[in-house]
Amino acid sequence: MDVTGSDQADVLQALADESVREVLARLDETPRSAKDLADTMDLSLPTVYRRLDTLEELDLVVSRTEPASDGNHYKVYECNFDSTVIKLADGAFEVDVYRRESAAERFAGLWRELSDR
Repeated sequence: MDVTGSDQADVLQALADESVREVLARLDETPRSAKDLADTMDLSLPTVYRRLDTLEELDLVVSRTEPASDGNHYKVYECNFDSTVIKLADGAFEVDVYRRESAAERFAGLWRELSDR
């Protein structure tokens, strides 16, 4: 998926932040809560939430609500892409983000391919 316009600049700006890159690296290992990220990264919880909000706005992470054993709920975050390619072409940067597909999206794609035959 090509990232265009201001989103492209926003992705580049976000990835320039070392703590954003570390959050992504941790989430690539396993889905985690914001508290877990804060505890393991030596960052404040508000800082982690700001980074996660930015990454969610850019659709680089997704969240889901998990029930806790005490009856409360909390969000767990995970990466929403497999790779990002930054290219320099004709003096301009291009950002391609290759998103992960859900099982439903993969099935729909397979169904389209079979229908086209």
